[in-house]
Amino acid sequence: MRHARDSALGVLVAIALCAVLGSAAAGADGIGGAQAPSESQTGGSEYGVLGRVAQGPRPVISDLRVPTSAIAGPAPKVTLRLTEQGVGTVYLQVKVINLATHHSSLVATMGWSHTGRTLTVAWPVGAQLAVGSYVLSVSVHDHHGRTLLRKAHSSGEASLTVTAPPTPKPALPAPTPVLPGVPTPAQTVADGAVFPVAGAHNFGGPENRFGAPRDGYTHQGQDVLTAEGTPVVVPLAGTITSTSYQAGGAGYYAVEHTGIGFDFMFAHCEASSLAVSADQAVAAGQALCKAGQTGDATAPHLHFEMWVGGWQAPGGEPIDPLPYLQAWEAA
Repeated sequence: MRHARDSALGVLVAIALCAVLGSAAAGADGIGGAQAPSESQTGGSEYGVLGRVAQGPRPVISDLRVPTSAIAGPAPKVTLRLTEQGVGTVYLQVKVINLATHHSSLVATMGWSHTGRTLTVAWPVGAQLAVGSYVLSVSVHDHHGRTLLRKAHSSGEASLTVTAPPTPKPALPAPTPVLPGVPTPAQTVADGAVFPVAGAHNFGGPENRFGAPRDGYTHQGQDVLTAEGTPVVVPLAGTITSTSYQAGGAGYYAVEHTGIGFDFMFAHCEASSLAVSADQAVAAGQALCKAGQTGDATAPHLHFEMWVGGWQAPGGEPIDPLPYLQAWEAA
């Protein structure tokens, strides 16, 4: 009898022990007992574990207009258009990032902005951009936290190069008015005048103009810059009054008195290129010399003077040749 009681007791203890262990296991699995702690209770949200962003349509840039280059100074005009199915407003921010420093040079926080409309980025008052290379980046999210859908053709980013303002060209002095009774440029063209440099040329800058300051005097002619050896021809028929050489000034030069009263002076001719001599009658277009840089010249050019009343004569005076040269050039 005692042996039977001991066996029955052992079975009961085993059954009770299994019940206890089963209850504990159920509690640990959250099934049939105490539930497992939630994510918030285990510290997930405290350690940066974000909830899932709601699925659905995302904001898209349907149009972004940014100039590829701009002049240093005020921020350029930028426009964009945002769309998102079933969404009226999205939160918008635009940054201009300097590629050299990787820092934002400009930030325009537009806040909740309407979709389906062309928006002009409102830069901060007085916003300026210095010379450099930049990237403009658009940041958007909607009320559900859904961010901009960046595609190859609408990534929300654009390159921008900012360059220095162009250096303004010095203002040229106003042409000297033609003296009363003196033939006008148009009249000389009608008389058959030709441009004196038979080749590629230009008129240089302010320092090459009639009246430009020199050391102790003013420039009495107009320079026509051209290549060494370019033919120089007679503009109007007349007579050569002199040819000579001036080492510290005009170099090889010739002077002509024309049939309509002007005197012309041609300076800095190439050595040994003078094709005329004193008292020689010449016709318009006739070879006179070749352009050079003899005398006081630092580059090949023709120094051309026009005089009324005789070249270097008492009562004679130089006039600005540029209006005449321009008229002959255009003829």
